Amino acid sequence: MRARALLVALSLLLAMPAAAADLIAFWDSPRHGGNSFNVTPPSLAYFKALRGYGATWVRLAPSKWRGERRDFLIGDADRYTGIPAQDLKTLIAALDRAHAAGLKVVVTPLSLPGARWIQQNGDRYDGRLWRDKGYWAQSAAFWRDLARALRDHPAVAAYNIINEPTPERDNGLAEHGPLAAAKSWAVANRDTPRDLRAFYATVIAAIREVDPVTPIMLDTGWYAAADAFTWDALPDHRLLYAFHMYEPYDLTSMPNIRRKPPLPYPGTTAQGERWDRARVDAYLRQPIDWARAQGVPATRMVAAEFGCGRQWPSCPAYLDDVLRRFDADGIHWAFYSFREDEWDAMDYELGAGPVPPGYWNPKRNNDAVRRGPTPVFEPIRRRLAAGR
Repeated sequence: MRARALLVALSLLLAMPAAAADLIAFWDSPRHGGNSFNVTPPSLAYFKALRGYGATWVRLAPSKWRGERRDFLIGDADRYTGIPAQDLKTLIAALDRAHAAGLKVVVTPLSLPGARWIQQNGDRYDGRLWRDKGYWAQSAAFWRDLARALRDHPAVAAYNIINEPTPERDNGLAEHGPLAAAKSWAVANRDTPRDLRAFYATVIAAIREVDPVTPIMLDTGWYAAADAFTWDALPDHRLLYAFHMYEPYDLTSMPNIRRKPPLPYPGTTAQGERWDRARVDAYLRQPIDWARAQGVPATRMVAAEFGCGRQWPSCPAYLDDVLRRFDADGIHWAFYSFREDEWDAMDYELGAGPVPPGYWNPKRNNDAVRRGPTPVFEPIRRRLAAGR
């Protein structure tokens, strides 16, 4: 069986276009980009605007788009039976536009079978994927189908298996708790449906049956928290390991912005925790320490989301300190978010004021809203420009 699998993988590799075999080389130097979590598929003008700032990649989450069935691309998160043809056509058209604009794309579902995104599930958390391995098999089948369809597309730079997985939620582990406790929890849950590493291995094997070369991006657990790397790296050398950075949520989020006045950064949270550049550095050192211990190069580490509320007076200072750390470590990053069409809180081109006229237009003509460089966008903008 092992020899047969090797022959299958070799035949697939030989069948791939020459450019496909070099996809991992795209990630050999730090890449800077943005997140696209829009309700409508982005236009060519949208992708050109992001590329115009100097971004080289976009993390594209198509799960909000209207599909043939309830859940875009997977059809139905309750039972996967195949990718709806029109959904796939819509996704490929968006990838074509990104490619025309000169952007690479990381395809990122917000939902998988057994894990419907909470905002599309009546604000009810769906953790079936982490309780029933039957949904692992359905997720593997979905990704096998999607990789087969996308493996030759020139825009695709990686497959991000799932956004912000949460096998720990409601399963006995506190968020942002001691690392030793998190590691003990991971050991205790090994080979159970809550084993994130084993889940990833299952899906990676399915992808590699049809596509042995496209890089695969893996979010860590607890909503991709930087302090949630509790499992060992996997043997595939075309893997990227991702985390997100919104900490401390008590400062960066909308509840703080609504305070009169908002708590500042550098400053102290309502829980009495001091956050400043040194604390940001210490927190973000954790995934880098993990990578070094695992023998994972810095160029395989990705800060796939980070941000803060644009109306928070401290947002520019916070963004600057976070980006200083990423740049010092030489990792990839993508800011959240670029020109989102249903949520303005992290749309930095809007500045720190109210949204402009037309933002809430029901037709969601996002390209018609006036945007541009602003002081809150400046920490991101100047680094995008420098890395063109």
